[in-house]
Formats: sequence, structure tokens, C-alpha cells
Amino acid sequence: MTDEADAAAALARTFREERGAVLATLIRHLGDIQLAEDAVQEAFATAVVAWERDGVPDNPGGWISVAARRRAIDHLRKDRAMAAREERLAVLTGLDTTVEEMGMAEHGALVDDRLRLIFTCCHPALEMQARVALTLRTLGGLTTGEIARAFLVAEPTMGKRVVRAKRKIAESHIPYRVPDDEELPERVRGVLRVLYLIFNEGYAASEGDELVREDLCAEAIRLGRLLCDLMPGEPEVLGLCALMLLHDARRHARVDQDGRYVPLQRQDRAAWDDAEIREGMELLDRAFQLGRPGEYQLHAAITALHVQMPDADREAWGQIAELYAALADLNPSPVVEVNRAAAVGFAEGPDEALDIVAPLLTDPALERYQPLHALHADLLRRTGDRTGAAAAYERAIELTTNAVERTELERRLRKLTMSS
Repeated sequence: MTDEADAAAALARTFREERGAVLATLIRHLGDIQLAEDAVQEAFATAVVAWERDGVPDNPGGWISVAARRRAIDHLRKDRAMAAREERLAVLTGLDTTVEEMGMAEHGALVDDRLRLIFTCCHPALEMQARVALTLRTLGGLTTGEIARAFLVAEPTMGKRVVRAKRKIAESHIPYRVPDDEELPERVRGVLRVLYLIFNEGYAASEGDELVREDLCAEAIRLGRLLCDLMPGEPEVLGLCALMLLHDARRHARVDQDGRYVPLQRQDRAAWDDAEIREGMELLDRAFQLGRPGEYQLHAAITALHVQMPDADREAWGQIAELYAALADLNPSPVVEVNRAAAVGFAEGPDEALDIVAPLLTDPALERYQPLHALHADLLRRTGDRTGAAAAYERAIELTTNAVERTELERRLRKLTMSS
């Protein structure tokens, strides 16, 4: 018998690392997202008891794969009215019974099940937000609440979008495959958005006790590299992969040994991943050489400036502010304006930045956007408005669901009140 804590830790690790691959492969065999999700969920529920009783298997992902396939077979045998029931049963029962059966070691962008699933979920028959939400749910394993926060919408609204997207795929018989070459360009935009949000959730977790969810960062980068192999002439694919790598290179320096937040200017550069930085810069150079600038390339260029100049002076911050302005012209977004305001605050001063922030504070879409209120607090503090800054910090803390971010904001608030 395995210790309960050890079994739970192994199960959590397997969920993070293997769930997406298991689900994607089962969907390939079944052609039914909901049935596959139900089977995988039940497999993990079974593992809770089995692994504590029998011990953690040598191949946890393979164990979950087999258990999920068997649960899917059970569902198919019980539901005689299910569409294509006999065909699906024949496929599943025709597989071997070993843990290697599910093809967990497939290589190459064109045969990768998770990439196939991304393109299926990003089919143009679905609304853009539904494409992104469904893929985040299936591939990234994000909860509906996490996805809702990424979109700045209510959780019930996002839940309905996911359900409708699954129904649309089933009713429209959307194929589970990587699109043909001529279809790829028009389909890639949704895929890039998916990877971007998966990485963002990993790099700055919206909730929990840790700032970073390394599994999501690694998965987004893995899929980004696969997409680069699939579309080497698409500059935005290269730009997004560069962006993720340049951010991820600094991941281990963003918290100290006690798990406390460390701002960029105080990070230990020796802890940065030089290999990821080199790879990211090379991809960004390749993207710019293609001569078709886009939003991900601009984001990557901003991140490259941060990497190259961690102690950026007013001139460097001015360049960053200009890049955010170009980004806003290309793809207007209130979140981009928040970031531009932060850069302007360092380049021109807090008063100029507050002029940008003022209308954002009345934007309903940003009412619960914590970074805006944290920025507002910092700007007010720098102007000497301690009362206003304290109120803004309290609002940011109220909206923070990540423990590391909350601790840092509480530290800033304490420092402010102690100095007054």
C-alpha cells in the first residue's frame, strides 16, 4: 500500500503531465470529445483508490490511458443509442491491452495528437472565443474559472461556451486532423491565441499557492515548437514561440528561495536560462526577416528589450512604450493599454501614466482586472498620494487569487502605511 500523500502527489503530477496526451489520443480513437473527457475523468477517479491500494504504477500515463479506454468501452456498451457505437467499440476493443497501446511516444508535428486536437477545437465553424476556451479546457486542463478570468468574463458564461463548442463539433462532424497545407494560414490565428493563453496561465497562475505552473508553460512551448516545425514560414508562429521562450527563460528567477515575488530589476540574471534566450532571439530574428510584423512579434520584441536591459533607463522604457503603442494600433486592447501605461510611467513619469489609466478604471471589462489596480496603486504611490495608493492596493489584493501575488501586494501596502 502506498502512502496516501505519495499517491495523491503522483496523481496530481500525472494529471498535469499526461492528461492532455491521454485525452487527445482517446479522442482520436473515439471521435467524441465529451465521451473521451468523461472516460479520462473516471480513470483519474479510479486511480485515486487503486494507486493508494496497489502502489503508483511504473507508467502512470499508460495506466490512465488503459483505464480511460476501458471506461469508454463500458460507456459504449451501455449506451446502445450512441452514434457510431459499433464502429467505436471495434476500434477500442481492437487495441492491445498493454500500457503502450495508446501511442504515448508519438513524435512529429503531423502525428501529434495534441496538435490535431488544437486544430479541431480551433475549427472556423466555432466562434473564436469558443475555439480558445475549448482547447484550453481539453489540452491545457484549465478549469472553467481559470479560462473565464483569462477572457475577463463570468464563469457561467464561459461554461456555456465550452458546452456549445463541444456540441457544435459533434453535430457538424468536424474532423480530428491537422489541416491541409492550403488551410493552415487561416486556421493558425486561433491556435496561436490558444497557446498564448495557455502560456499566460502557466507563467502567472491566476490562482493557487505558486506564481508559476511549469507544466502549462512547458506544454505551450512544446506545442509552439511543433507549430514552428509545421509552419516555418509563418512569422507570427515564430514570434509567439520567441515570446514564450524569452519569458520562460526568466521563470526560475521570478520568486526567491522562500517563494516570494522578485521584480525584474532585482532578478538574478545568473538564474536565467541562456539557452532559451538564445533560441527566442533567433526565432524573433527569423520572424522579422520574413517582413510581416504582427502582434506576437511586437510582444516578443518588448520582452527582448526587458531581457537585454533589465535595468532599463527612461530611453529604453520609451522604446517599450512605443512598441506598446504600435501594438495598440495593430490590435486595440484595454490590457495592452494597461501595459503601455506602465511603460509610460517609467519613461515619462507617473502623472502621464495616470492620464492613460484614468479611462481604463471605468472600463467594465477591466473592473476586476487586478494588474490595472496594482499599477494604479504604484503610480499613485509615486505621486505621493498615499491614501489613494492604499485604497488601490486594497482593491488589487481583494481581486488577487494567487498567493504569491497577494503576498507581494500586501508587502507593498504595509511598506506604504508604515512610512506614512
